[in-house]
Amino acid sequence: MKGQNLNLSFGNEMIYEEASFEIPSNTKVGVVGVNGAGKTTLFRILLGEVELDSGNIDIRGMRIGHLPQEIEFTEKNMTVWDYIYGGRPIKELQSELTEIYTHLSEVDQKEEKRLLKRAAKIQDTLDVLDEYEADEDLLELIEHMQIDDSMLEMRVGDLSGGQKSKIAFAKLLFSNSDVLLLDEPTNHLDATTKDFVIDYLKNYRGTALIISHDIDFLNVTVDKIMFINKTNHKIKIYDGNYSKFKKTYAKEMAEKETRIVNQEREIERLQEIVKRAEQASRTNHKLKRLGESRRIQLEKKLDELETRDKEYKRVNIKIDPLREIGKVPLEVTNLTFGYPGKDNLYENLSFTLTKNEKFLIVGENGIGKSTLLKLLVSKLTPKSGTISFNMKADVAYYAQELEILDENKTVLQNVNNPNYSELALRSILGNFLFKGDDVYKKVNVLSPGEKARVALCKILLQQANFIILDEPTNHFDPETQSIIGENFKNYDGTLILVSHNPSFVEEIGITRMLVLPEGKILNYSKELLDYYYYLNTELM
Repeated sequence: MKGQNLNLSFGNEMIYEEASFEIPSNTKVGVVGVNGAGKTTLFRILLGEVELDSGNIDIRGMRIGHLPQEIEFTEKNMTVWDYIYGGRPIKELQSELTEIYTHLSEVDQKEEKRLLKRAAKIQDTLDVLDEYEADEDLLELIEHMQIDDSMLEMRVGDLSGGQKSKIAFAKLLFSNSDVLLLDEPTNHLDATTKDFVIDYLKNYRGTALIISHDIDFLNVTVDKIMFINKTNHKIKIYDGNYSKFKKTYAKEMAEKETRIVNQEREIERLQEIVKRAEQASRTNHKLKRLGESRRIQLEKKLDELETRDKEYKRVNIKIDPLREIGKVPLEVTNLTFGYPGKDNLYENLSFTLTKNEKFLIVGENGIGKSTLLKLLVSKLTPKSGTISFNMKADVAYYAQELEILDENKTVLQNVNNPNYSELALRSILGNFLFKGDDVYKKVNVLSPGEKARVALCKILLQQANFIILDEPTNHFDPETQSIIGENFKNYDGTLILVSHNPSFVEEIGITRMLVLPEGKILNYSKELLDYYYYLNTELM
């Protein structure tokens, strides 16, 4: 894959400027850069959704598979099996081939020649897609990804966030594409599926471009890094994984800073000579000539002066509950719940939280972690049992699929809070990197990372003393994850959490863990965290 002289801007915002890159075949590439650098935009160009102002990317003849960051289903009643099988358009191609042969006897010679040429192309594609081995390939993939038979008959609209990611990945892998575009592929994945994906990518005979904030994942899957520089709008390819890239880039930046400092010193020296020459008397011909010579040198040095990479502002978060919570913030007693027509997810589940406790829920995807949180906030109703919050509990809920946001409203409208003036809200949104007219953007035009920032801002503005978090680090870069973790570590309130991010969990200081579906309550330890994340198949 090769990109040459790429130029793209959206209004006054430059994305790429004479940017070029070349990626060898069968290479796994991590795509990195600050928010807004153009990572997802590159994917949209490759998918034909965005057109470059000029330049080109050579992807002739390549079949591209795409895993978007936000998984959406247009046909929610489709079964999981049909959805995954749709990764290879075998049925559509077979239908078109049958249609061609049906009409061959009805057309003239010229049209017959065209149809036969099209039929040959379709057959070539079917051969590449392993038409007669497809069912066996899919069954083998389903087995490796540990997708239960019961899930295959489910409607895609009934899947949990983790299940959506899992089957979307299965469809992508089944597609047998030449190029994989993966946008935050580990979001919502359980440890077992993540391990399978890592192993698959290591053995994948094709090119993969991966946008991910999961550093550990990048380090074990990629052999090159594509860095999109938001300062100079260029693209550069680095050898090695993410950790090697960071060391190389840090060294480059240190050397660049040394060069710039030396350049600036030389410019100051030349400016001083030019200034002295300008102030000298007309009869001082020697100094005047020297000044003119140095002016020419100065102009050249100013043209050659390198630009420092811009330091982008970090998210600034402060959590400050309005009031203290009671000694027993939450008591769940004999809770039983199951979706209609399905087995109960849990029966007679009971647990109690203590004041300022940080409580983690663990278990496999689809086992009911997010469902339990939805029960706590009354988005679902239990079959039996009680959920009792302390009368002083002020509850805020962060949903993993960001459904607390109204996509048709602006950023400012979404965080609207009667306790704050518009001026105060705009100031706070500035801390979440929404400046100026950004606050008037509709949420439906924002990137997933931007939406996550709006959602986090919205719940923190509630100044709640009881916060419920469902996968809060999805869509955030490692630095922002660390900032969020540090703030929740110092949070003076009660916290209940679902997360597939062990480093984040470790950072915030969890006190106890609820293991589903058994309903066991265990004291927190790093060893237990590792066990339930990396051996979570034992939870079934």
